Amino acid sequence: MRTLHAFIFLLLSPALAAQEPVIVTVDSTTKLGPVKPIWNYFGYDEPNYTYMKNGKKLVAELTATGPGPVFFRAHSLLVSGDGKPALKWGSTNAYTEGAAGNSVYDWTIVDRIFDTYREARGKPFVEIGFMPEALSSQPQPYRHKWPDGSISTGWAFPPKDYDRWRELIYQWTKHCVERYGKAEVETWYWEVWNEPDILYWRGTPEEYNKLYDFAVDGVKRALPTARVGGPATTGPANPKAAAFLQQFLQHCLNGKNEATGKAGSPLDFVTYHAKGRPTVVDDHVRMGLSKNLQDVASGMEILNAFPKFRKLPIILSESDPEGCAACSARVYPQNAYRNGTLYPTYTAAAINNTLKLADRHRSNIAGLLTWAFEFEDQPYFDGFRTLATNGIDKPVLNVFRMAAMMSGNRVRTESTGAAGLDAILKDGVTAKPDVDAFASRGPHDVTVMLWNYHDDDMPAPDASVKLTIAGLPKQVQVRHYRIDATHSNAYTVWKNMGSPQSPNEEQYKQLEAAGQLQLLQPSQPVSTQAGKAALEFLLPRQAVSLVQLTW
Repeated sequence: MRTLHAFIFLLLSPALAAQEPVIVTVDSTTKLGPVKPIWNYFGYDEPNYTYMKNGKKLVAELTATGPGPVFFRAHSLLVSGDGKPALKWGSTNAYTEGAAGNSVYDWTIVDRIFDTYREARGKPFVEIGFMPEALSSQPQPYRHKWPDGSISTGWAFPPKDYDRWRELIYQWTKHCVERYGKAEVETWYWEVWNEPDILYWRGTPEEYNKLYDFAVDGVKRALPTARVGGPATTGPANPKAAAFLQQFLQHCLNGKNEATGKAGSPLDFVTYHAKGRPTVVDDHVRMGLSKNLQDVASGMEILNAFPKFRKLPIILSESDPEGCAACSARVYPQNAYRNGTLYPTYTAAAINNTLKLADRHRSNIAGLLTWAFEFEDQPYFDGFRTLATNGIDKPVLNVFRMAAMMSGNRVRTESTGAAGLDAILKDGVTAKPDVDAFASRGPHDVTVMLWNYHDDDMPAPDASVKLTIAGLPKQVQVRHYRIDATHSNAYTVWKNMGSPQSPNEEQYKQLEAAGQLQLLQPSQPVSTQAGKAALEFLLPRQAVSLVQLTW
């Protein structure tokens, strides 16, 4: 058996020797709290893609990533229409009115969406919206034409009848309980609307509060133990969004409940959004991680000002590098991060720093939802913010496969290459790279995720990493997974094929395999010394490693 000091993941090269090493230390005996799978949340604009061929495939892949429930949030679950999807559009026709003005409910398409989640063991994160045409106070024009013109049409207006709105939500919740069972629906989240501080809501903040009151009253009448929340505002680093979130919390605390006449409104969890701001600088993409994290921090600060609510679960019901999944990089060059390894590396850094912010503010972070899914019948790797393209997994999906391997408790981790939370909040990662890690310890494993991230998507030397893990038994098995240019990366393989838009059967199978999470090298047994393992490897810029030691 080779000794630990002789064990090296990659052969030392001149490049490695020339770089000042980054020292990463993991003390697996110092627990920071249980691992919360905050990454197990996904969402998208187009609900009807859910049950299509590649949509069902992706739902199944996401729910198979690891332990813990995976939640799915989709827009337009109550929108009127024929169920045919388009970019930034979907419909279920759940509510119409008969010739006599009576309410007509049809759950066929909604059931098909939720059934797809449940058949794969996923769960709905139910976004209550948007307004059915027959209930809209200003229904025409109803369907928008994206990208030509505003998307804020009849579906974004308040209801003409709040009692009918409440009854719609009551009937929907009641139907879900009958179809899926009380115990199951109790585990779901029911969130009222989406981004009511901007064009998704054509009413006032007070009218949103009323919409919330009536919707929640409908949910709770059907299932008193249901989890309800909101308001799903845009990033509260923006003063307007912050003011909306604050007034909503005040309303839930002691404002007049328009549905019941009592003081306050039920609030079981709080949602808001966090977005980055990529730009193009000197012909390359520069990400905006600082803006993303400023939104996270601002929301936590606002919630902490309400002692009754500060311990409530926080779900970032959208947290992404920017705000438009359907805006292709062909048209918006700042979105060119989406196909390659920059996206998963950004995501790893965002998850880590969100957890750090939760620790700092003593916030109950429960979810960080990635607003990315898949688009049917679009060109391969066309630059949309998606997890897969035509059934081929993109590199970003593999960072969630990595995260799913983390279990037990988070443990103390330090890195000499970390950019630092305060510096990232202030300036982003625009000076030295962020070579950092977070780690977990389960009953029979220690798992470490590491990345080499920079906001600027520019070529740079690899980082020389020296990883030391303490608190281990005498013998461990080491697996090293990697996302980089040549591992877990179907995009590189596709480009090397000549970027085919009609890959043949053999090419498609090769792309499918390349889209899976891959080992950097075969699993190896390692003997530790004094309970420590010391491993060395190169970590390229915009790459992610996951090192797992099991026994």
